[in-house]
Amino acid sequence: MGKATGFMDYARNPLRYRDPLERTKDWQEVARLPDEDVLREQASRCMDCAVPFCQNGSTLAGMTTGCPVYNLIPEWNELIYKGNWQEAYERLRLTNPFPEFTGRACPAPCEGGCVASLYESPVTIKNIEWAIIDRAFQEGWVRPAPPVLRTGKKVAVIGSGPAGLACAAELNQYGHSVTVFERADRIGGLLTYGIPKMKIEQHVVDRRVKLLAEEGIRFVTGAEVGKQIPIEQLQTEYDAVVLCIGATRPRDLTIPGREHQGIHFAMEYLHLNTKSLLDSNLADGNYISAQGLDVIVIGGGDTATDCISTALRQDCKSLVQFDIYAKRSAERGNENPWPQYPVIHKLDSGQEEAMKRFGKDPRAFATSAIEFLGDASGKIAGVRSQALNASKEAVPGTERVWPAQLVLLAIGFQGPEPELLEQMQIKRNTRSAVSTVAGSYRTSANGVFAAGDARRGQSLIVWAIQEGKEAAKECHQYIMR
Repeated sequence: MGKATGFMDYARNPLRYRDPLERTKDWQEVARLPDEDVLREQASRCMDCAVPFCQNGSTLAGMTTGCPVYNLIPEWNELIYKGNWQEAYERLRLTNPFPEFTGRACPAPCEGGCVASLYESPVTIKNIEWAIIDRAFQEGWVRPAPPVLRTGKKVAVIGSGPAGLACAAELNQYGHSVTVFERADRIGGLLTYGIPKMKIEQHVVDRRVKLLAEEGIRFVTGAEVGKQIPIEQLQTEYDAVVLCIGATRPRDLTIPGREHQGIHFAMEYLHLNTKSLLDSNLADGNYISAQGLDVIVIGGGDTATDCISTALRQDCKSLVQFDIYAKRSAERGNENPWPQYPVIHKLDSGQEEAMKRFGKDPRAFATSAIEFLGDASGKIAGVRSQALNASKEAVPGTERVWPAQLVLLAIGFQGPEPELLEQMQIKRNTRSAVSTVAGSYRTSANGVFAAGDARRGQSLIVWAIQEGKEAAKECHQYIMR
């Protein structure tokens, strides 16, 4: 615990967000950590709760509450309150190999389970985690730690997102020689091309990748297994393979007019923008631009918010977000009790930016697209929508047409892309994810394991990291049997 009465003495004091109109002029991180005295004060709010739901990841009512990587949150909160930053880092790194990623991009289910929220509001756990790891890098406490002994075993990890990196890091520490194959031109997967740079700047990703390489992990980019890298080569050269290929097959919206030009999947839009940004600071023009356009984003999750933030930085003319859910209450309802993850109305950074730019929340709640409208040249010109009732049924007489020259589909994913799995003859389950033995990470192919979104479906970055760690342990046991 921190200070015995800290949660009563101090109110929650979260991140300091940069001015919305200023931050939309660049691609730098939108938030800044509070000063050290504020962080220590916030850490003191960690109470003597006896049952810390924050540090044990659970699924309640279909949502995650608590920390899936089992961070020792009360322990490092107390250490920060007392000013023992290096010891706090040592406790943090026992459970989380990449706190600089989760501290920036995780939705913080740990805070959803924080007991202090029953009194006033949860401890700012996510901010403190971010502060610990950034302080550790600044002070030089984070150093490469290659294994002392090598086993002579070789493992191929396919995919370099959070699951792939976590799996590779663990396998390397076991002493195995690990090669990570990434089909893109940069390492990081979702961390590089899925999450916009105003959430995780690229130097944060590159810093960790450099450290992993110094520890002995081999990274191969521009190498799509099943195409540039034959599957037979992996089977011959490696003792095991771990699939961390994500759930990148987007869910489509097949309504009339889908064939019109100017309708794009969210990840295509985000990937191209980030690649152009990293390659040339957008000078090459190899991206989908929202400049001067009426933009409609369809979807209500984090990816939709990322599209909003990106379109604003590209200087769009107008912006609307379709969300099929009604506007939620600002407080938990009786059907959503603690310690479930709080399903409440939130204003994310992208929506805040849109409000400052256009004077209103960009979301059209309880709204569904029913038709895409095109012009004479076959380009998207508008979207016809209809309001939904509480049962998600269309409300007659509520049709409306919205102008749009760019539509971004951010309505989720349907599992991993199937081509590699079909080549490897790996079974999939009813959700199109990789099928694994119950309670295991083993696939239907001998010596092949799967972890992260490829196995569990679209999920949180912390689940990807934990699955990567657990799959590595099982893979280690398999090749050392």
